[in-house]
Amino acid sequence: MGEGLFQPLHLLVIVIVALLVFGPKKIPELGKGLGEGIKNFKEGMKHASDTTSASAKDKGEVPATPKNPEV
Repeated sequence: MGEGLFQPLHLLVIVIVALLVFGPKKIPELGKGLGEGIKNFKEGMKHASDTTSASAKDKGEVPATPKNPEV
């Protein structure tokens, strides 16, 4: 059912609708805000993972997932 969800024509229609709704000057601001939000989310997830790993080590437990420094 969702195999062809993001075909080039669909993406073009989404871009056109976004331009009509937000305008060409607002799109870069929205993209910047979205990028910063994703960056903050990743940092928060990393911090939570580090905190969980540290507390597990303090208790002598092994964390459920291995720590990957490149993520």
